[in-house]
Amino acid sequence: MKAITTSKLVKFLFLLPVAFTTSSLIAQEEEATSTFTISGSVDAYFRTNFNGLNKEEYSSAEPDLLIGSPQAPASSFANDPGFAIGMANVILGYERDKVGFVADLVFGPRGEDAVFLSQPSTNIVNQLYAYYKVNDALKFTLGNWNTFLGYEVISPVGNFNYSTSYMFSYGPFSHTGLKADFSFDAHWTGMLAVMNPTDYTEFNPIGKYSFGGQLGYSNAYGSAFLNLIYGEQSLSDDALFQIDLTTGWDLTETFYLGFNGTYQDTDGIGFYGAALYPQLSLSDNFGLGLRAEYFKELEDGGPVYGADVRALDFTLTGSYTVGGLIIKPELRLDSISEDVFLNKDLEATDNLSSFVLAAIYAF
Repeated sequence: MKAITTSKLVKFLFLLPVAFTTSSLIAQEEEATSTFTISGSVDAYFRTNFNGLNKEEYSSAEPDLLIGSPQAPASSFANDPGFAIGMANVILGYERDKVGFVADLVFGPRGEDAVFLSQPSTNIVNQLYAYYKVNDALKFTLGNWNTFLGYEVISPVGNFNYSTSYMFSYGPFSHTGLKADFSFDAHWTGMLAVMNPTDYTEFNPIGKYSFGGQLGYSNAYGSAFLNLIYGEQSLSDDALFQIDLTTGWDLTETFYLGFNGTYQDTDGIGFYGAALYPQLSLSDNFGLGLRAEYFKELEDGGPVYGADVRALDFTLTGSYTVGGLIIKPELRLDSISEDVFLNKDLEATDNLSSFVLAAIYAF
């Protein structure tokens, strides 16, 4: 018995360094092929109107009667008066060889607006998906991801202008489903997807599905994407159709020009519009960008101000970067074909001019 025990001990002592060496090599191999990342942003802002209400107004005759509220463009996110907060955004990513996941979490008013159809218990989830890269030409993704339509995005880091356009605000924000991304060659890409109704990110409550597609082209100077979505979004049999073109090009080393055009229709109710995004780099740290947007609601109805109403949005934004901090002063003018705003004299007017100063820290 003692000889057998000694033999086992010798084998154990002999194999122990081998096990440690093998474990170390496996760990080094996993470290070499695995990547874990943490990124995100925080943002806050100040907003005021030049010719509109910045506070609630009550009747002098009936003090309890509210006759006017703070005015803001009917677009997403940067609409609160005075000093306000945007959101804290934390993005966790992991990739190993051909597989990986992304968990994108948001906290604050901007994030809550972005995931407005989520349940209160889970409304911090902006994106949550896993993916499998079959090869260099094909990748499958299952879960919830931000929309592929439009020029602008939810995160303020990805937009030059801090406030958002009408086209972005009334298009889809997020999708949950299965998509396949294709890389045809060094320049051309494609995507096909089957998804829940738009912005139903947690599950499908109505048992109907939408279909999405994208064709993209890119080179060293810019890119262009043609996007399409089609499917029933509610219990009615009316299907939403939206087609969208997003493109942007570096015309010189300091001048960039972007464009977004879109058309959305659900049985005669919807909108169409177009926007130009010229941007000029004045130094390594400072640039100027303009959004000039035309937005028109369809004759049978629209999601913003009403049927057959036209909106023009001119937004001039400065962007100063120091380290991870981005400071954005912004002037915005909204002109509507109907009197939808109140001025400081409580008179209806068709335009609103405002100023925003935003601070964004990206990490």
